[in-house]
Amino acid sequence: MHIVIERIAREAGELALGHFRRLSSLDIEAKGHLDLVTQADREVETLVTERLRAAFPGDGIYGEEGASIPTRTGRIWVVDPIDGTFNFVRGGDQWAVSIGLYANGRPALGVIHAPARQETMIGGDGLGAQLNGVRLAARGGRQPAHGAVAVGFHPTIPTAIRLEILRRLIDELRLSFRCCGSATASLMELARGQVDGYVACGDSTWDVMAALPILAQLGIGSSIDWTTTPLAAKLNYACGAADFLAAAAPLLADLAPWVVPQGP
Repeated sequence: MHIVIERIAREAGELALGHFRRLSSLDIEAKGHLDLVTQADREVETLVTERLRAAFPGDGIYGEEGASIPTRTGRIWVVDPIDGTFNFVRGGDQWAVSIGLYANGRPALGVIHAPARQETMIGGDGLGAQLNGVRLAARGGRQPAHGAVAVGFHPTIPTAIRLEILRRLIDELRLSFRCCGSATASLMELARGQVDGYVACGDSTWDVMAALPILAQLGIGSSIDWTTTPLAAKLNYACGAADFLAAAAPLLADLAPWVVPQGP
C-alpha cells in the first residue's frame, strides 16, 4: 500500500513543483489574512483524489481544499495537497504533499513528499519510518542544554495567546523555538531530531495525519485524543517523546479552554 501512496505523492509533488517554478503566473487567493490557497493546491488535491479513488475505490477521502468522499471500508485518506502554501507562494522550500491514512479511529500510515527539498518520508503500522529510503533512528529524550521546540499558530490565533505560549516555552520549559510556517515541515524536523517537540494552536487534522504515524515509529507521540477528535476539528496539541509531552502537559491543560476557529 505505501508504495502506491508514495508513487501518488511523488506525482503530485511534480505537479506542484511545476507551478512552484512558475510562481509569477500562479493564481493565488486568500481564505483569510495570511491564509492562502492557490491553483496548485486545488490541482494537486484533484490529482491525489483521482489516484486514490482508482487505487482504493472503497476508501473515503478528506482534503483541505474540499475533497470529501464517504468511506465504505472504514478507511479515510486525509490529504493536504501543499502544506506550507504561504512558504510555497513566497518561494520557500518548506512545503510538502501530505497523504495520511485514518483507520480504526487513528492515524495509521503516512507519506510526505517535499519535492523542493527532494525529501520523501514514510512510515506507519508495520512500516518503520524512512527518509529517502533510509531508516530513521528512534528519538531519545531531550537534552536541556540545547533543547528546541517547533511552534505553529493558525493565522487567526490571537497575538496574546501566541505570546503566552512562547513565554511559557522559553521561561518554564527553557527551550529555544523555531517557527517555519508548515506543520508538516516542523514535524519532519522533529522526526530528524532537529527539534525536541512541536506545539501548535489551531492546526487541522490534514496537517498531522501523515506525520503522526511516521513519528510513532520513532517513539514520538502526541497529546491528541483521537477517540474524541473528529476529522473536522482544529487542534491544540503537542508532539514529542514522553518526557517532552510530560513537560508540556501544564501548558496543554491551559490551552484546552482556548477556543480555536472551526472549519478550514
